Amino acid sequence: MPARTMIDWDLAVATASRVAGPGPVISRPDADAAVAELRAGSARSTGLVREFTGLEAHERTAPVLVVDRTGWIQANADGFAEVISPLVERLRAKRAVAPGGMTDAVGSKVTGLEVGGLLGFMSSKVLGQFDPFYTGPGREAGSGPSTGRLLLVAPNIVHVENELRVDPRDFRLWVCLHEETHRVQFTAVPWMRDHVRGEIEQLVGAVDPDPSKLAAMLGEGVRRIGEVIRGNDGVSLLDVFSTPEQQAVMDRLTGVMSLLEGHADVVMDGVGPRVIPSVEDIRTKFNQRRKGASALDRVLRRLLGLDAKMAQYRDGAAFVRGVVDKVGMEGFNAVWAQPVNLPSKAEIGDPGAWVRRVHG
Repeated sequence: MPARTMIDWDLAVATASRVAGPGPVISRPDADAAVAELRAGSARSTGLVREFTGLEAHERTAPVLVVDRTGWIQANADGFAEVISPLVERLRAKRAVAPGGMTDAVGSKVTGLEVGGLLGFMSSKVLGQFDPFYTGPGREAGSGPSTGRLLLVAPNIVHVENELRVDPRDFRLWVCLHEETHRVQFTAVPWMRDHVRGEIEQLVGAVDPDPSKLAAMLGEGVRRIGEVIRGNDGVSLLDVFSTPEQQAVMDRLTGVMSLLEGHADVVMDGVGPRVIPSVEDIRTKFNQRRKGASALDRVLRRLLGLDAKMAQYRDGAAFVRGVVDKVGMEGFNAVWAQPVNLPSKAEIGDPGAWVRRVHG
């Protein structure tokens, strides 16, 4: 893997696994029951999402993996390594011309430890994730190539349902509805996967591999960390890598991700009352949990941009509801027709502007 010249991914995975810990201790029968319920909840969600959204997604194209924290870490390490491989190749070319640059100074093991620490922290927070860029066999033998894969992190789901004291069966289906909506978004909208991948490639491609400039970016990163610790909520480490070109891509990605996350939240809450008796209790306690993080947790969330992720859920859901109120679900579904119909970052906060632009 070429990316090993920049990051020791084996060390990153090992470090992340130690940081993450195993999660809650439960009996084998309870663990087996949780896995079975999550698989069943994912399968049940497919028809519920289709009925609510009107989006037709092929079934049995994306494998559903119920994983532990280490499984999530390994999947994301593999994904990150692939995403940054073009940058690594450019760094290697630069190094051949000017040896002794940034990659030599920092070292793959140091960066492996740093990345491992971040993955370890995040692995204890994620309940589920749809990976649209995974390529491999489909959900069933003979079903053709996969369109991504769905990861459900069982220890974290069990931990949260215990912490919130909610009905486990209801909570697991609630999580499945959200994640299955993401599978439907990328499967029913065939251009979405390549569009998002293209934006990410532009973001990575805009990073300047010049060692001196990378060093300056690290110095700026230290300054930003100080700002966050002093309470500046508007700063994250992601800001360090935002040249004007990258910022334009980030703004477009923010619009897309807010749409996808908000749409999934609207679906899980829209479908929920019909099939999840305790959905109101779950949503109330889940939202309260987001506000009750420790001081250290809040600092790390700001540094990693996870607070911005929470805003995407909130703002994206408000956008979807605002558009549906004006033009109905069928009118909203025009958003999936072509990339130009995706909302901008500004339109996420102004659903009426999107309606005027797309529906005239």
